[in-house]
Amino acid sequence: MSASSNSGAFRIKGAGRLTPARTARFTFDGKTYTALEGDTVASALLAHGVHLLGRSFKYHRPRGILSAGPEEPNALLDVSRDAARRQPNVRATVQEVFDGARIASQNRWPSLKHDIGAFNDLLSPFFAAGFYYKTFMWPREAWHKLYEPIIRRAAGLGEAPKEADPDHYASRYAHCDVLIAGAGVAGLTAALSAAATGAKVILVDEQPEVGGALHFDTSTAINGQNGYDWAQATAQKLKAMPNVTVLNRTTVFGYYNHNFLGLVERVTDHMALPSRDLPRERLWQVRAKKVILATGSIERHMVFANNDRPGIMLASAARTFLNHHGVAVGRAVAVYTAHDSAYEAAFDLKRAGVSVVAIVDIRTQPGEAVLAQARSLGLEVLTGHCVLDTAGRHRVSSITVARNGEKNSRKMKVDALLVSAGWTPSVHLFSQSRGKLRFDAENDRFLPDVYAQDCISVGACNGTDDLSALIGEALAAGAEMAGEKGADSTDAIAFAGSNLYEWTGGMIGAAEGAGPDTVVKAFVDFQHDVTAKDIRLAVREGMHSIEHIKRFTTNGMASDQGKLSNMHGLAIASEMLGRPIPQVGLTTFRAPYTPVTYGTLVGHSRANLFDPARRTPMHDLEAAEGAAFEDVGNWKRAWYFPRRGEDMAAAVNRECKTVREVGGVFDASTLGKIEVVGPDAAQFLNLLYTNAWDTLRPGKCRYGIMTREDGFIYDDGVVGRLAEDRFHVTTTTGGAPRVLQHMEDYLQTEFPHLRVWLTSTTEQWAVIAVQGPQARDIIAPFVEGLDISNEAFPHMSVAECTVMGVPARLFRVSFTGEVGFEVNVPADFGPAVWKAIWERAQSLGACLYGTETMHVLRAEKGYLIVGQDTDGTVTPDDAGYGWAVSRKKTDFVGIRGLKRPDLVREGRKQLVGLLTTDPNEVLEEGGQIVADPDQPKPMTMLGHVTSSYWSQNFGRSIAMALVAGGRARIGETLYVPMRDKVIAVEVTDVVFVDKEGGRING
Repeated sequence: MSASSNSGAFRIKGAGRLTPARTARFTFDGKTYTALEGDTVASALLAHGVHLLGRSFKYHRPRGILSAGPEEPNALLDVSRDAARRQPNVRATVQEVFDGARIASQNRWPSLKHDIGAFNDLLSPFFAAGFYYKTFMWPREAWHKLYEPIIRRAAGLGEAPKEADPDHYASRYAHCDVLIAGAGVAGLTAALSAAATGAKVILVDEQPEVGGALHFDTSTAINGQNGYDWAQATAQKLKAMPNVTVLNRTTVFGYYNHNFLGLVERVTDHMALPSRDLPRERLWQVRAKKVILATGSIERHMVFANNDRPGIMLASAARTFLNHHGVAVGRAVAVYTAHDSAYEAAFDLKRAGVSVVAIVDIRTQPGEAVLAQARSLGLEVLTGHCVLDTAGRHRVSSITVARNGEKNSRKMKVDALLVSAGWTPSVHLFSQSRGKLRFDAENDRFLPDVYAQDCISVGACNGTDDLSALIGEALAAGAEMAGEKGADSTDAIAFAGSNLYEWTGGMIGAAEGAGPDTVVKAFVDFQHDVTAKDIRLAVREGMHSIEHIKRFTTNGMASDQGKLSNMHGLAIASEMLGRPIPQVGLTTFRAPYTPVTYGTLVGHSRANLFDPARRTPMHDLEAAEGAAFEDVGNWKRAWYFPRRGEDMAAAVNRECKTVREVGGVFDASTLGKIEVVGPDAAQFLNLLYTNAWDTLRPGKCRYGIMTREDGFIYDDGVVGRLAEDRFHVTTTTGGAPRVLQHMEDYLQTEFPHLRVWLTSTTEQWAVIAVQGPQARDIIAPFVEGLDISNEAFPHMSVAECTVMGVPARLFRVSFTGEVGFEVNVPADFGPAVWKAIWERAQSLGACLYGTETMHVLRAEKGYLIVGQDTDGTVTPDDAGYGWAVSRKKTDFVGIRGLKRPDLVREGRKQLVGLLTTDPNEVLEEGGQIVADPDQPKPMTMLGHVTSSYWSQNFGRSIAMALVAGGRARIGETLYVPMRDKVIAVEVTDVVFVDKEGGRING
């Protein structure tokens, strides 16, 4: 039987498409094996007669290879190159062998053959479905000490690596006219058709070579050519086209909104010595105008007693291992089927010299063509029969066969059993796109029905079984999808295909011998050890929705997402409930289609780049001046500038006094900045902010508040109008990205008719804020072409000018209540301008100050900080900014929310000031406020402290707080209970310094 005993005793001479001269050596559980280049781990081990690859999750039953593709639930292995390059839960049917690979089985101890966990199988009556919902309820004290530790140790199949991953991962964005998922006959045909129009096409397939089912199906011919050979020739033709990208070893794992798809490309997982320049995997994020889903279908297993023994596998898997890899899955093979396709597996094996013991067909009338061929080959066909049971410890050794409904049985010696209950269309990506399915009752399958996105399904995933119809459907889809996007039409592509046999049959649910009257283990979901009786138990326990049944039994919740088990589980539940399958429902298919490594998703965003620090252009200069920095989001901001012998409190006190008495220089570059441009820019801002912008003249600024739909404050900032069609919008530092997203969301979905363009300019401008009585004198020598006198350039003015010869935008604004200017220059010029301004300020006695001083100075003036003095439930009026809400505008985001009765009722929490009875007592931010500290617990809380500081300028502590009915309580004494004392406070207004507000205009 063997072509080369070196690569396995089950290699068949002349079979398969691999080259015997190209070999690779690998180890499995410490034993060395030889494979052929192009083998998967599964095919390589099968070539050596190794069927036992793992243990099941719950019962630790011996498990072998079931499939030959990504739907594999059993053969999950640990694959490594070295101690650091190791990945658990790799599907043996997908992982290609490479020289030096170290493969290990999982979920067993001390060894795969002798696993102590197999004792669980004997205890299976106690581990019925849903047992964990009842078992771990008592005694309550045992949860943390006993149950949880045991469950955590038992959870999962593989062991996560502990070493840092030395590999790197790449990502790429792409746009195309047509993306095609799947490169079988349908996908290749659609790609040819679309590409011929000149459309930009991306063709994606998860296998190393294109072809899909043609890997195993040798009875297909296209244009008189063997189907697999046709597929390879077509792929080469497509790769030669400049408008086509063909991605092998690439899986479309997610289909998201607006035809946005996630792809993962396995770049080096199959290489023995990958170049260090290559990423291990690459994440593709693709936006496609059109999507064609050609994802094929997945063969189902038969549900019968002890159907999980190693050596029992899908018929199509056996054909793949034989016809592609040249490996026989056994020497005495039986077939158990409800579908004609499995007969072809028997034919292929028989022709390859493998003994086919029998074909057991649960149907009484198989397809005439396959039945006639089986008889012509001398194969025993038992129609109307079933497999009642199997035997064998680490590999199936026999099957028990009986006529349907009869007890008299017959035992057959086998070393492999091939099964097929038919085919399930792979509608996972279609469902992820939010498309709606319909149930095809005649063929017991769900098919695409209502499309939610610009896509189309073709081929087997669309229920198109006939090859000629499939080709016609794919050709039409490719041309139509490309044509709709505007590609030029071209001459029609025409070719013909044929199959030797027309497949019929199929079943879902439990077969004979695994019905409601039995207690046998007939597995539906192999990875989670879910049996037919578990599904029935769930129904008896009151679970009538398939989603509830899924969670009670965990059917379909493993890493394969029920690719093999969902339809069987549905059918069994439907039978128990006495309701049609569509009424029982269908579980939700979620991304990813197959597991995706964290490395692929994270890419370069790890270590220092996991949470990258953002630094302003002046960061190094500030560090040289001794700045202490704090993290504000991702930004490193100068917190305070201590001089020798100063702690933080002393430095902040000095900075606060100096700014109010002389002046200070502050780095405000982190403020969010958005350029809003277009003829309708003012109208757009009118709709996004509570106050009016069409009345704002160019050269002037205005403070604005942005609310959400519910009327609560979302962000705030100063907006300057530079021209009739151009605004410079500032946001809070932390709010910059979300405000831009908020604007884009409304512009694209609610106000698409407005001619407006939004651009983030946060990092394009370096901003130097100069505040204090001497602010004008500090910057005056550097400003060119602009009169900055108080009369010509009053508070809330903006102008474009030059500063030190650099194009600049100068704002006359203040967040301290003092005379203030903000110098905006291109980021590259920021350090030079900052250095010059600081030298000038220093000569006049001014200081550098940081964010802590900025917070104190703004609190002294009662200025709001969104996110600190608001908590997501504060309206403009609650914050004392009711004046910023236009009474004339008929519409803006939040206008209806602000009119809700609860938002205008008496007693809402309002922002007020607090002064402690002891002026030296500084309140803790977050402290709760009560009216009576002696009231019984739980106390009635009136609000909480939002901001609290020591004010050197005021000579005492100050605070701001949100208090119920706050403005009506001004003058009252309230209390802040702490752990060791109660602090009395007087409610005041929020302005503590310069209540008249004259200093800002000085």
